[in-house]
Amino acid sequence: MAERLPDPPQTPDNSSPADRGHLGRRIGIKELRKIKARGRHSSIWFGLGMFGVIGWSVAIPTLLGLLLGLWIDSLWPSGYSWTLMLLVLGLGLGCLNAWRWIERERRQIEEEERRDRR
Repeated sequence: MAERLPDPPQTPDNSSPADRGHLGRRIGIKELRKIKARGRHSSIWFGLGMFGVIGWSVAIPTLLGLLLGLWIDSLWPSGYSWTLMLLVLGLGLGCLNAWRWIERERRQIEEEERRDRR
């Protein structure tokens, strides 16, 4: 006679095997997402590079505004400080540039998560 296998143990919440399968799928998707993120962002150099990109995206327009303002002030002295105005304008443009870059990266990550859920 064939030996009968025991029934699988029930969980405390009495969930069905279908529910446990759904939970396993969700956990698997989250794990895949983590593995992808580790592979893409695995080193400290990546973090430093990200920090550098954002820093330079603010610093370059600020320095360009400063240099242009100094040049204008040296050629045409006036009661207004072009250096200060263009410095603030460059800083604002740099911050806007960094914000747009971060927003694009965030949208890309969300799109990857949406694709992983399907």
